[in-house]
Amino acid sequence: MYITYDELRTIKHRLPTGSISRIAKTLQVEEQSVRNYFGANKYSSDDIIGRHIQPGPKGGVVHIENTEIIELARQIISESQSN
Repeated sequence: MYITYDELRTIKHRLPTGSISRIAKTLQVEEQSVRNYFGANKYSSDDIIGRHIQPGPKGGVVHIENTEIIELARQIISESQSN
């Protein structure tokens, strides 16, 4: 999947409070791994990297190999908007 870095950050900022924890628990990964997925840069040896940023407009283009986190994030945003 390809997405601009700005779009990725917009999704992260639209997430309701507690969503990072919810995503981490659902996918059984560390919370910091989820934060890194959305652009943070605090890595450890067991983090999910799975993304590559190509410089360009709107923060560049991000190639995401594993879309589970972004799909779950979009689902959470959709749920929060329907409540």
